Amino acid sequence: MYGDPAAIRKILTEVGDTWAVVGLSTNQRRAAYGVADVLQRYGKRIVPVHPKAETVHGEKGYPSLDAIPFEVDVVDVFVNSELAGPVADEAVGIGAKAVWFQLGVVDEEAYHRARDAGLLMVMDRCPAIEIPRLR
Repeated sequence: MYGDPAAIRKILTEVGDTWAVVGLSTNQRRAAYGVADVLQRYGKRIVPVHPKAETVHGEKGYPSLDAIPFEVDVVDVFVNSELAGPVADEAVGIGAKAVWFQLGVVDEEAYHRARDAGLLMVMDRCPAIEIPRLR
């Protein structure tokens, strides 16, 4: 249910190519760093979102979603499950088209709130695993 193949395909191929990666920093040991690299290799524009607002993979970082001065298509969430719900709500607030909760990030209420707001939503999946499967 939370990894609906149709939603995964639509997010990765149709929704848009600007991905805000919440939790992305210059720490190369973190999963977000490697996943952002994969997304870039598949033609996605990544936007690092982290309190440090660091430049990662050549892209300027922002301290929060609402600080990004352009439209974001997908919000990819690399924060603990306890913090993920508010990020999903912010994604709705900035007009994102989809929210993607990474492996291990689960908040069923946030999933339903995002879906009820009209966003595509995937939870407990990784786009770096899913995107090569589409080719």
